[in-house]
Amino acid sequence: MSNTPQTKKGLGTFDFFCVGFGAIVGVGWAVSLNKWMASAGGPVPAALGYLITLVLMVPVGLCFAELVPMLPVAGGTTAFTYRAFGEKASYVAGWLTLGAFLTLMPWEAIYVVDIASILFPALKAGAPLYVLAGSDIYLGHIVVGTIIALFFFCINYKGADLAAGLQKVLCIFLIGVGVLSMVCGLVKFDVNNLMPVYENIGTSAHNSMFGGMFAILATSPFFLCGFENIPQAVEDAGGSHKKVGFTVLLSIIMACLFYALLLFCIGAAWPWQDFYLNTESPAAANVFAKIFAGSAMGNVMYILLCAGALCGLLTTWNSFFMGTANLMMALARTHMLPFALSKRSAKTGTPVNALIVCLVASIVGPFLGLGLIDPLTTFSAAAYVVSWGLAAFCLIKLRKTEPNLPRPYKIPGGLPMAWFAALSMVAILIMMFIPGTPAYIGGMAVKMFLAWCVVGVAMFLATAPSRNQKSPEERYNNLFANAAQHHQKDLMMD
Repeated sequence: MSNTPQTKKGLGTFDFFCVGFGAIVGVGWAVSLNKWMASAGGPVPAALGYLITLVLMVPVGLCFAELVPMLPVAGGTTAFTYRAFGEKASYVAGWLTLGAFLTLMPWEAIYVVDIASILFPALKAGAPLYVLAGSDIYLGHIVVGTIIALFFFCINYKGADLAAGLQKVLCIFLIGVGVLSMVCGLVKFDVNNLMPVYENIGTSAHNSMFGGMFAILATSPFFLCGFENIPQAVEDAGGSHKKVGFTVLLSIIMACLFYALLLFCIGAAWPWQDFYLNTESPAAANVFAKIFAGSAMGNVMYILLCAGALCGLLTTWNSFFMGTANLMMALARTHMLPFALSKRSAKTGTPVNALIVCLVASIVGPFLGLGLIDPLTTFSAAAYVVSWGLAAFCLIKLRKTEPNLPRPYKIPGGLPMAWFAALSMVAILIMMFIPGTPAYIGGMAVKMFLAWCVVGVAMFLATAPSRNQKSPEERYNNLFANAAQHHQKDLMMD
């Protein structure tokens, strides 16, 4: 029996772009802009660092643009790796991606309540319940975080169409606030605010502008994650799967340019070292309050940027609710997670049990607080790099082993482009785990990464009895059951 979701009309190209771009451009630009400048040694090397990231990520996006319509089933890299390298490699890809996805859920919840408490100070009223990792945890944070998590659970349970509709509204507002910030930054442009063009102020290990640019690679994968939610939702597509693949590439390009332009425009509007040293979170909103101090414009920009930051958080949270549930469903289809997680609602086609796991992961966030944000960020970045590199290797392998698979799109540059993507990700991953390199993720993140790997081995062993009850052919067919009908649909549309 087909597992195709019973959606009303399916998701369109713009829906998928909003899923990807909205997931990528969350709150980082609003709360971490000054930290990016500090880690790179200035807004100019930080902006250039994101352009380097763009050069490295476009080939990855191109690989996904070919792979998604070629294998249009939930799972993304998990499905690609299963087809190319088999079950164990697929589990490695899926488990690491799941760790990164699940990390995003509490991360978003933590920052949502933090930004909400800036707009509504009553959320921090009274004494904190407790302190964790140097962060005060308030009852108001827990209540609000739980309510929003329940809201997203309900929206996503109702179906992909409703979740995508909400995503579009939030994403359009987010883009509008970002563009307005760039324009207002250029209005106050002063080249002296960019000086010194490079100076290591002690937040990263580098001694040149080039090193500062590469320091961005320690966290940029985290702030570019989210485009993987597009292939997770590909089974809900209402149009051409070829266009779905293109939205992966487009969302990566637009996000990198968005970050680079914001760094340059806002960095030129206020002395960047003061921006880092004397601006509290949310940094972008507070610096505009300084730039337009004493005028109504300062208050307007402060409120708009806080609202934009909140929308960015909500778009990411909503997108990862969709993507994480679909990823767990894909892993469960092959019994690499408990098979119950593959259960779909008969009415809406949504993976209901997987959504419950997402709800729990989200509710955990407000209980943790901001003190654990940095290690969560860099742990996720390393997991994403592994996933992206494996996707490129999958394309290389499948070009050789299954040359006759339907490929609605083939990447320009062919295998050399895929090899560039794969080896770039390998190089970045190596630097992430070598202390002293600009991209080193830190001791705590390394421990978290290794701990997640150990838990993954335990999960794989625990699900072995269930897996062994099904033949390899049955597990394979569970994952790729809908691929043929999706290909037929593409042929009819062409």
